[in-house]
Formats: sequence, structure tokens, C-alpha cells
Amino acid sequence: MRVILLSVGETKPLYFKEGEAVYAKRLRQYCRIECRSVPGEALLRSAPAGLVLRKEADRLLACVPEKGVAVAMDRSGALWSSETLSRRIADWQLRGIPALTFIIGGPIGLHSSVLAAADAVLSLSPMTFTHDMVRLILLEQLYRSFSMMRGEKYHK
Repeated sequence: MRVILLSVGETKPLYFKEGEAVYAKRLRQYCRIECRSVPGEALLRSAPAGLVLRKEADRLLACVPEKGVAVAMDRSGALWSSETLSRRIADWQLRGIPALTFIIGGPIGLHSSVLAAADAVLSLSPMTFTHDMVRLILLEQLYRSFSMMRGEKYHK
């Protein structure tokens, strides 16, 4: 299975980049992992938030494979346990889904068109996290999910 983390903007802090690299490397034994990003729009006082989100949404949606499952990451989404995420991924694999894309918004989130286009909307927590943190947490949860599917001891 191909797993794509698609986000707005690049990871900036080195400590997040290093963490992402660790989990991306670990995930390669289970899936083809791709971390991609699209440029974010400049947040100017003169640019309405809706316009910024719309432009970012167009860039994001253009990168989502047609055949596959798209999961938008948004604090309004469903709260899944690690076990639920693992079961969902296993189910998508069994159904032959070729690509699983997780879509992560920028500093002001995702446009409603991205949420509407997604097959699922997932929240990591009712709390708000930076998009850099979301990438790292999500990579760790994906690694946990795949290790659970294989019955490995990582998940306690």
C-alpha cells in the first residue's frame, strides 16, 4: 500500500524533521510512504482566510490520487483510537485500496471543499496542534498501526 502524507507547507523546525525521518524510515518496511507538501498562501491582513484556504485546497486536491482513500485531518473529525486506525488501514488493504492519503492543512486549517472531498475526516485530539506536530504524531500513529497489524510488540 502507498501511504501519502500531504500537507500545506514544509516542516520547519529541525527536531520535527528528524522525528519525521525516523518514523518514515520505520514505515518503509510496511508500506511505500511519501511525505509531500504544497506551498502555503501568505497570510496577509488583506487576504480573507477563505481565499487563502481555497487556494491551498486547490493545490492539495490536485495532488490526491483518484484511486484511493483520502483522510482529511481536522479537529472537527472523528476521534479514532490507535486500534481503530489500525483496523481501518487493514480493511483498506484487504479491499485493495492502492493509496491512502492523509491531508494536513496549514496554520489556519483546511477549506470545507477538502473536508467534503475526503472519504473520512479524522481528529488526533480536540486540542489544536501545529501542522508540524500533526505530521509527526500521524507518522508515529501510522507506524503503530502497521506494527499492530503484524502483531509486533511496539504497541503496548
